[in-house]
Amino acid sequence: MNDREISGSSEQAVLNLDKVSISYSGVAAVKNVSFPIAKNKVTSIIGPSGCGKSTLLRSLNRMNDFIPEVSIDGQISFAGQNLYAEKVDAVSVRRRIGMVFQKPNPFPKSIYNNIAWGPRINGYAGSSDELVEQSLKQAALWDEVKDRLDSSALNLSGGQQQRLCIARALAMEPDILLMDEPCSALDPISSARIEDLIFELKSQYTIVIVTHNMQQAARISDYTAFMEMGDLIEFGITDQLFTRPKKQRTEDYVTGRFG
Repeated sequence: MNDREISGSSEQAVLNLDKVSISYSGVAAVKNVSFPIAKNKVTSIIGPSGCGKSTLLRSLNRMNDFIPEVSIDGQISFAGQNLYAEKVDAVSVRRRIGMVFQKPNPFPKSIYNNIAWGPRINGYAGSSDELVEQSLKQAALWDEVKDRLDSSALNLSGGQQQRLCIARALAMEPDILLMDEPCSALDPISSARIEDLIFELKSQYTIVIVTHNMQQAARISDYTAFMEMGDLIEFGITDQLFTRPKKQRTEDYVTGRFG
């Protein structure tokens, strides 16, 4: 499938979901979901707990492959290729589509090796020093840790650990960055720094974020997908979805009538 224009805009889709359904042991968690993801934009996926948004996000870089009972139907296309085609290497997919999880998960290594280790084992031949500095600067963490790169990453604050995990993902030079509720375990100040960082990073990366915080989605995203009980209720430009939704169910959710 080739990149296509997103309805109502001139943006090009870098990732396309086409009738995607995901089941756990035969029980549907995501049902027939289709929408495009625009290049160098932020797309938020919102919805009540248990609606399938994190399951859908993990399907975008085949993280669900680690769960034996999961099955997926439909097509997710990236760079013109179905990510679930038989000959596609899932490890290569995850190099190009990185992920940051809900809870910061730094390796029990130094700050430096948290960044350098992944590229090194994947054959990176450039300067590790330069890569570490560049990645930490991209994640707005360099100035805070440049004098203690050899200290344990576990000694960082929660917000710093999350930015370190973002830097670690960026060091793999992905095209797309997935974020699964990256601020849910953080204080408001740390959350604001992550939001500022997301806004800066979208000039270089395509970002897809799952968030339970509707105000956050409204602040940081260009496009929003609203899901409920595995169904995609509405997808569109964020401002329109929050202020002029097409579906009554969307309006009920974003105005706090349920969820």
